[in-house]
Amino acid sequence: MNSTLNKTENRPAPTPAPPQNGRVDYLTPLANILESDDGYILEAEMPGVSRDGLDVTIENGELVILGHRASPEVKGEPLYGESRGWDYRRVFELDPSIDAGKIAAKMDQGVLRLHLPKSESVKPRKITVGE
Repeated sequence: MNSTLNKTENRPAPTPAPPQNGRVDYLTPLANILESDDGYILEAEMPGVSRDGLDVTIENGELVILGHRASPEVKGEPLYGESRGWDYRRVFELDPSIDAGKIAAKMDQGVLRLHLPKSESVKPRKITVGE
């Protein structure tokens, strides 16, 4: 599975500047990709993103992950703060061997876990030889 990413592919994205001129900046979530016999597991770290703030789509052979983290509610007068409600975005090019119709997603404690099953035509199979 190949990924098409921005220039921060192998390291966390720096904290983006606030949107200007209608442009939205995103944080790039860190991701792990594991392979098994029946498919791939993609894990993307998006702390603070709930299931309701998540959007996973497939279009033109690309898997697009968007996560929205709301700004924390503050009671009282803030004295100092580094946490912001930035959005996450990452795009992966899907290998044709992935069965896009059977992709499953689960969000747990800020980690998105996608199961990307291989299509039956590319899975290894044993052929029985007759007499």
